[in-house]
Formats: sequence, structure tokens, C-alpha cells
Amino acid sequence: MNSSATTAARPRKRHAGRPSPWGMFFKGFLKHPVMVGSVIPSSDKLIDRMLGQVDWANCKVFVEYGPGVGTFCGHILERMAPDAQLIAIDTNPDFVDYLSDGIRDSRFSAVHGSAADVGAIVAQHGHEQADFVLSGLPFSTLPPGVGAQIAAETHKVIRPGGAFLVYQFSPKVRDFLSPHFERIDHGMEWWNIPPAQLYWAWKD
Repeated sequence: MNSSATTAARPRKRHAGRPSPWGMFFKGFLKHPVMVGSVIPSSDKLIDRMLGQVDWANCKVFVEYGPGVGTFCGHILERMAPDAQLIAIDTNPDFVDYLSDGIRDSRFSAVHGSAADVGAIVAQHGHEQADFVLSGLPFSTLPPGVGAQIAAETHKVIRPGGAFLVYQFSPKVRDFLSPHFERIDHGMEWWNIPPAQLYWAWKD
């Protein structure tokens, strides 16, 4: 792990008037409950399990859908190589502004956009494919057709050997993943509120 990268990954100290991560997360949930999916950020145990199967030595482009207040972002940046890039995509401009203001790391980009446009967004950042994509978006409550489109576009953008990492509170997400990914590993994280379904969909 690169010590300088670890230091850079840490969010800046919160200045007066800037909402706390919990306050910002709750505000986002109230404004967009269908897109946020939970009123409580993910636990450290869930984060460690989700990221535990990532091949960090061969990860140059990591994409996250719905980063919210950056619960995963710092953990990802601490694990990433100095020349890798994290692209965080969120439809909520408040979250994008919060992340852009709070995370000062040259490897990090917060993008206001849709996960369905991941291919174009990755290309705009100078890459043809992504190595790993992480999502906490609530697929089962997204507008009709959106979840299926996100799954299809994600499969296209991930390189062979990469994976789509998904944590959900409903097992229905497998219905979106299985048409595109033949190998899907599954787990549960009970030490999370609420307990979460974990999926690692591999592009073999």
C-alpha cells in the first residue's frame, strides 16, 4: 500500500457549515429514497468483504455507482495503485459536489450522471474499459428498464477477468445480473443494518 496515496485518500477536515457524512447521507435519502436505498451507510465489515476479492495489483480503473457521501471511496483509494483511477458516478448533484469538495486525490473523479452511461463516462476519462465496478444502487426499485440497462452496460465496460461488485438488501438483483454474467459468487453480511446480499459477478 502506498503511504502517500493513503494520506491523499483521506477526506479533508470538515469546515464549519459543511454537513457531516451522516447528515448528508440522511438528507440524500429523504430527497431520493429510491436511488439511495438505505438511510444508514454501509458498515466497515461490508466494505472489507466487498473489496476483498478485488485484484488490486491489476486494477487501474475502478468505477463506483451511487457513491453517496463516499463511504467506500476512501477505502478504495487506500487500496488502489498510485497510477489507478476511481470514477464515482451519482445522479444526485449534492453528493457529487460533496465528494468533489471533500476528497482531494488526483486519482479521484466524481461525475454527475447515470450508471447507464458508464461506457461513455469511462471513455471521457481516457479509458476503454474498467477493471471493477461497484454498485449499491437498489436495482429492484429503479424505474422500469433502468436496472436491466445498467447491468448490460456494465458488462460491456468491464474487461475480461474483471467483476461487477453489488451489495443489495434484496436478492432480486440476481435477475439483473444473470443474463450477462455466467459466474456469480454470493454472500451475506449480517453485521450490517440491514443485513446485505453481496454479489461478485465475474466477466470470464
